[in-house]
Amino acid sequence: ELEGGEDPLGEDNLLIFAAGPLQGTGVPGAGRHVVISKSPKTGSVNDSYAGGFFAHELGASGYDGLIVRGKSDSPSYISLIEGEGEIRSAEDLWGKPVAETESILKEKHDGGRVSSIGIGGENIVKFSCIINDRNRAAGRPGFGAVMGSKNLKAVIVKGSTEKPVHSREELREARSEFVDVLSPVIKWGKYGSSGAVTGLDEMGILPTKNFREGVFDGAEKISGERMYEEILTERDTCAGCPVRCKRVVKTKFRGEEVEEKYGGPEYETLASFGSLCLNDDPDSIALANQKCNAYSLDTISTGNTIAFAMEASERGFIEEDIEWGDAEQILEMVEKIAHREGLGDLLADGIDKVADEWGVDFDMQVKGQEIPMHEPRGKKALGISYATSPRGANHMEVLHDTFKEHPSEFGFLDDFSRFDLESKPEFCKVYEDLVSFTNSAIVCAYIGWVAYVRGAYTYPKIREILRAVTGREIDRDEMLKIGERNFNLLKILSAREKISRDEDGLPSRFENSLPQGASSGEKIPKKELQKAIDEYYQLRGWERYGPTEETLRKLDMEGLRDF
Repeated sequence: ELEGGEDPLGEDNLLIFAAGPLQGTGVPGAGRHVVISKSPKTGSVNDSYAGGFFAHELGASGYDGLIVRGKSDSPSYISLIEGEGEIRSAEDLWGKPVAETESILKEKHDGGRVSSIGIGGENIVKFSCIINDRNRAAGRPGFGAVMGSKNLKAVIVKGSTEKPVHSREELREARSEFVDVLSPVIKWGKYGSSGAVTGLDEMGILPTKNFREGVFDGAEKISGERMYEEILTERDTCAGCPVRCKRVVKTKFRGEEVEEKYGGPEYETLASFGSLCLNDDPDSIALANQKCNAYSLDTISTGNTIAFAMEASERGFIEEDIEWGDAEQILEMVEKIAHREGLGDLLADGIDKVADEWGVDFDMQVKGQEIPMHEPRGKKALGISYATSPRGANHMEVLHDTFKEHPSEFGFLDDFSRFDLESKPEFCKVYEDLVSFTNSAIVCAYIGWVAYVRGAYTYPKIREILRAVTGREIDRDEMLKIGERNFNLLKILSAREKISRDEDGLPSRFENSLPQGASSGEKIPKKELQKAIDEYYQLRGWERYGPTEETLRKLDMEGLRDF
């Protein structure tokens, strides 16, 4: 639909909300939808996956998705109610936080599910996101800014159409068996992703002080276990999912209430507002999470940006005195960024832009996308994926090296070291293709590629469910080929924006050794990384800008190369 070269924040950009084959069927892990657009972070087409209940409603709407074109002259929202789509005025909603916007629209339309932006998206903060169900984020690529640029405040969907499936009897049977397969993952849901804090700290790879350290003295204070004991009030879930891994908390910080309606912090948020900023106050992290949800800010990017500001303050690049670990200042910075006030206005355009202006190298990002809360010096395959991804730094498209076992159908040994870089290009490619397939089916990572780490390898059952819904037989090889096609398509789209092999790499900080902990001494030398990237490109059949014509022929994708 796009030709390339469009401004991500211009009216020519498209914004797509889409369901896949499983949404609306009640299958565990299918309570997710995808948002696709050109990203103001990377300048290329990107995708973001969000949980909750919006996806199920979209799957029951009679439509597979929604394509938004152009720009409204005034604040608007889109309603897709029982098959009827309309563009309506949102003048009365502009400036309101996410939960209030959702409440007003649900009352106006007698229910439904809502995706919306807060003031961060309205103010075109480059790392603003789209929030659905008040606390589920389509985060990372800055799609809240795309909505804001289009004067689109919200989308509400309401439907009761039964989704057509190939065999309803097969689906019922496979869905029931799938719940049994997931029993180990259901136990994991007690702490969910928040349980990773202490484990990563023990491995010496908990991102700390803007990635200068891998261990944090306050790790136990911000751990998922501590949160569970002290401020967790409920475990939330997504449509049809028995795992219930989402956090719901209630507490106070400096007299300000943290409300249950905004959910609670997951691992990435605990680390980005915690260890990355040297903050060991869990109540302040919960409040930062709430503010980000209310204002529609990506928590990973926001915490990363504040850590950058703290280091800039420490080094004297800014006049503002922003102290490491100061919880009140962290919350003040969230406000300033969302409202584009003072230093927050500068930071809202992204740390890559600020670092270029200042001539500094401690902006922890790849291709404009801030590094997630996973330390590549102790996860070397992840480092290759960060460096080469057309999405920018992304922790959700390759299996992490810390996982001890690998599915037998992939033929990987289970005893390789997470510190080894040389053996990882093939590992990286296979798992990127697997995750790309997972994304194309729109299945939750914790039900798909992460599940077997908890003792549940789910892909044979996922393929059975897909057969029941679509009638299509998919074996292991076809599954990986589907993923490889989709991954190559993203690379083709990034090449169209002139993003090449020259942009592949990591921040120079990762060339320095981690100073302490179980991963002390680990680093990623530039020369060794580039050698691994060369091998990775060879395995993928890529040249400088991406797939060769021969690679595309092998994937039945002839004619798609236009760079």
